[in-house]
Amino acid sequence: MTDMPLTAYKVLTADQMAALERDGRFGGAPVDLADGYIHLSTAGQLTETVDKHFAGRDDLHVAAIDLAAHGDQVKWEESRGGQLFPHLYEPMLLETVIAYGPLERDDSGTVRLPVAG
Repeated sequence: MTDMPLTAYKVLTADQMAALERDGRFGGAPVDLADGYIHLSTAGQLTETVDKHFAGRDDLHVAAIDLAAHGDQVKWEESRGGQLFPHLYEPMLLETVIAYGPLERDDSGTVRLPVAG
């Protein structure tokens, strides 16, 4: 599937982001641990993911993940509405995070993607 994006996004709480920075790895949120993989979203899926699963939270961060760095541990699987979502079948490593920051929205309500500096 060479047409798939090379970057995906993980929404993290402030505590999860702090743990990723401290430990250099993130094993998953409770839902990830229950499902056996880390749920990620493409840029086009990110706003809907935040609206559906994180409504009302104001302590969120977005991490951009280099999917190629995880190789065959990333699987594209059908999920919400038949869309293919990237799922990570190993811990997310800080060294594969290419940008991250607090979740922000633009004037239309779309989640802004983190920018590397």
